[in-house]
Amino acid sequence: MRFLHRKLWKKKPESTYEPSKTEDSWDRNRISDNLDVNINNIKTEIGSGDLIINLSTSHPDHGIRFACVYIDNLISNQILSDYSTELGKILVSAERMGTNNPKAFFNLLINQFSSFRRVSQESRLEKVLDGLLSGQLVFLIDGHSIFLSIDAYSPEGRSVEEPTSQSIVRGPKEGFTEKLGINISLIRKRIKDKALKSENLTVGNRTKTKVTLMYINGLAKQEIIDEIRRRINAIQIDGILESGYIEELIKDNKYSIFPTFLNSEKPDSVAACLLEGKVAILVDGTPFVLTAPALFAEFFQASEDYYHQFHISTFVRLFRYVALALSMFVPSIYITLASFHQEMIPTPLLISMLAQREGVPFPTTVEVLLMEVVFEILREAGIRMPRIIGPAISIVGALVLGQAAVEAGIISAVIVIIVSITAISSFAIPNYGMANSARIVRFIMIFLARVFGLFGIFMGTLALLLELCRLKSIGVPYMSPFAPKGKTAVKDTILRFPLWKSMARPEGISADTSPRVSDKDIVTDKQKKQSEFR
Repeated sequence: MRFLHRKLWKKKPESTYEPSKTEDSWDRNRISDNLDVNINNIKTEIGSGDLIINLSTSHPDHGIRFACVYIDNLISNQILSDYSTELGKILVSAERMGTNNPKAFFNLLINQFSSFRRVSQESRLEKVLDGLLSGQLVFLIDGHSIFLSIDAYSPEGRSVEEPTSQSIVRGPKEGFTEKLGINISLIRKRIKDKALKSENLTVGNRTKTKVTLMYINGLAKQEIIDEIRRRINAIQIDGILESGYIEELIKDNKYSIFPTFLNSEKPDSVAACLLEGKVAILVDGTPFVLTAPALFAEFFQASEDYYHQFHISTFVRLFRYVALALSMFVPSIYITLASFHQEMIPTPLLISMLAQREGVPFPTTVEVLLMEVVFEILREAGIRMPRIIGPAISIVGALVLGQAAVEAGIISAVIVIIVSITAISSFAIPNYGMANSARIVRFIMIFLARVFGLFGIFMGTLALLLELCRLKSIGVPYMSPFAPKGKTAVKDTILRFPLWKSMARPEGISADTSPRVSDKDIVTDKQKKQSEFR
């Protein structure tokens, strides 16, 4: 190839020759068989102080020159020590065999390192740079135009701990970490199935963040897998620092305030979603794993629901939906009743409310908005403050400010009760993203109630239902199995039926229609009585 290239170049006059784009990119992308040229190219491309280049020879007198290149702090000292030990064994073997051929020495490296680590070989310079930035050890050999890269990525990070955003009473206490490999192992530890597949993608023009898709082959629909893969590959952005980037860039309805992807820190929750035929999206550097498609009812479910008796789980789920309604509508309903429909309030309660409002200088709507804004500021302050003093500031601030405002006559006492009910109800929603959506809806409903009264609340509720029915998650209707209605609408949505009754997989999501629970080994009460009678 090079000989032909030189011949063609000589046939052309020197004044008229211009290298083509193909030739220029070929020369730039291929690594040379000259070790010094390759090292200079790497130094030119990655001129960083943490770039380590160790030059050595296989024999002090007549050995082969080679270089071990890596970026410091991406590889632990223990891994470097292990590789130094193995490299010493290789040099002893090469000296004993009298190997003086670069290709033979390259094969010796492959045979030795592949026994305990994943190795790969390439001939392009961009692959050398990508490997170094991804935490790989790169071996370059003088006289050989192919390099060897060894996976040695081991940055410092947090170990497996209890999730901080999803507290439970009963269930596994393990949580995801910022290391992608550990997160994958936590899922595989729970699903020991050969059909569990993982696909590696790279997103971010500068960060080159590793993204892994995990799904169970045969359960997940192929069209859903292909669509998620296509959307992620189509992302053009400088960097992905958290899974929230992926969620925002690939969602169906980009301007909707409702989350259409579930995120979780708990491996058991993600494993349960995979068993339903969903796809998990793991992003390196974050403990939050996305699962899709996500349905509206799933944002009010918790993994703990399946670890308690179904009676208790159903009871708690009903209260979560009640909490959602209270969080969105209590302030607006109070404004409507106090401003437009006083006749709907019982007379003793109305008299008490009017007595409390004596001397209050602001209208009811201003009172509600004032307290809601103050509480939102206190909530944000409690989250951003250090963990030790954050809860104390939020609780003390709410109590002191509320009591002082009532005594000063700025607001009435009933407003404090209304805002407190609203705030506590929002905390009962298991998913933080859905709770944030309820906060936005609450302010919209307050505005509609002030302008249009009870009619505004009805119209706002109707618009809310239409918006929820319009949404989709990776092409799957958001309100499924309610709209469109499915056969299993009540078995694992608002109600939590017993496991032996919830045998069907989610409709429209799973490609496998076989039951999740086999009814062969389940003994019903009727069968038990018949056996006792016999």
